[in-house]
Amino acid sequence: MKWKESDFNGGIEKIRAVLIYGPDAGQVDEYCDRAIEKLEIEKDNLISIDSDELREKQDVLFAEGCSPSMFGGRKMLMISNAGDSDAKYISDLVTHSGLCATVIITAGDLRAGGGLRTLFESDDALAALACYTDDARSLAALIRRELSASAGIQQITPDAMAYMTTHLGGDRGITRGFLAKIALYVDDKKIVELDDVEKCLPDTGAANTDDYLYSLTAGHIQQTMLALDRLLYDNAEPNMLIRMLDTHFKKLLTAVVAGQLPRLFWKVAEKFNQAMKIWPESEIVAVLCRLNELEKQLRTTGMPAEILLRDFSLKLAMRAMKLSVKRRKI
Repeated sequence: MKWKESDFNGGIEKIRAVLIYGPDAGQVDEYCDRAIEKLEIEKDNLISIDSDELREKQDVLFAEGCSPSMFGGRKMLMISNAGDSDAKYISDLVTHSGLCATVIITAGDLRAGGGLRTLFESDDALAALACYTDDARSLAALIRRELSASAGIQQITPDAMAYMTTHLGGDRGITRGFLAKIALYVDDKKIVELDDVEKCLPDTGAANTDDYLYSLTAGHIQQTMLALDRLLYDNAEPNMLIRMLDTHFKKLLTAVVAGQLPRLFWKVAEKFNQAMKIWPESEIVAVLCRLNELEKQLRTTGMPAEILLRDFSLKLAMRAMKLSVKRRKI
């Protein structure tokens, strides 16, 4: 069955397995944490594997999932980064009559009608919960809820709200982290103003992130690498930056294919418009595929994440520059 957030809150205790998927990796992680908390899963009762290990560890998963815990309490099996090619193995597990553990499957963006979504959406004992990136409306509601209701902020000025909805929204975890910081920063006055937001954004790397993302797709090599240097110097996580790149290229793809422009802050609008003229659909799709491969490479090879990200970013910026030069010659 298809789930919304309210279904998750009221039904996670009753379900055999849930597929949590979508482009907002931070929101996927958030739901996993909430499931562990709501079901009171102890560390010893949590078995977590990557989908790359699914075939080799099938027997282990069945043994763990179909036997009671030695420590008492409920068990949870968590399979991360799943894809439609894993549907058969996952189906055998979650439909097994002896299953006594809750199974959580996490995945990125999945196509409608694919093996995983079909399995979880068509069975009343299973559930599928989509995690799409926040649009301007849902993001504004989240900001108000987190700051006004939870943190006691009494006012958010319109320009501060506009700035936040422009810079946030690609990853729910990053958004919540920033909102927690801004709440602490303005705690004494209970008002969020544009100046407060601009001062706090460097703490999440937003100013340099803009330079990094938009310079990269516009083919500005020196600006891209300088911005990346600053981000890494400020301890930005390479995995987080790869997720941001993925979101950025998906926005670019939507703009190029469907003509749907995202909300852009004036400082980056020109570079985004340049990128729309530079990148054809086929090139963007190829980059998105390579980003998925890069994420897996970081998880499975043990290679230094910073070196991989620097190399990838330089190659992308150079590719954008070459595409720009080629376009000008036409």
